[in-house]
Amino acid sequence: MTSVVILDYGSGNLRSAERAVRRAGAEVEVTADAHTALEADGLVVPGVGAFAACMEGLLAVGGQKIIGSRLAGGRPVLGICVGMQILFERGVEHGVETEGTGEWPGTVDRLHADVLPHMGWNTVRAPADSELFAGLDAEARFYFVHSYAARGWELDSALPGRSPRVTWSHHGEDFVAAVENGPLWATQFHPEKSGDEGAHVLANWLRTL
Repeated sequence: MTSVVILDYGSGNLRSAERAVRRAGAEVEVTADAHTALEADGLVVPGVGAFAACMEGLLAVGGQKIIGSRLAGGRPVLGICVGMQILFERGVEHGVETEGTGEWPGTVDRLHADVLPHMGWNTVRAPADSELFAGLDAEARFYFVHSYAARGWELDSALPGRSPRVTWSHHGEDFVAAVENGPLWATQFHPEKSGDEGAHVLANWLRTL
């Protein structure tokens, strides 16, 4: 059976993520142990709350090194919500800038919207060749809870067929809702809270491991 580690670095939703990934068909362990996290077929990096607090927790358990080591070896990683945001170079909240893991260029900052947080169900615009959203129609909805996001995408590949696949959503303005970039995938929404559609997304990810 496919093995997945949910990285435990003190940022919530661990058990709901664990249950959702297990229901999708994987053997799951919640741990911060570096060896276990490096050896698993897949690593899930969840995250809720503030960018700075998540980065502090991640650094405390060596999570940045774990993510980097897995990606250097082509080992899949899935970031969820703030676990996606910390993959970017920096986050800016309340005027405070925090360095992220820097796996992707760009900044996570406050959405320009009349109502924040963006809380509830929303559709996404996925590329036609998306593996993450394969088998889902354009009206599929996913559950978001956030006030901050990557509002642009700065990384492209010069190699044909190798450009990252970026999925967008809209709340006040367009923002990055998901990315498929080699072994590094991520969602701004919570697949573990997104019902059948979220379970489908997790199953699609597991099939690539």
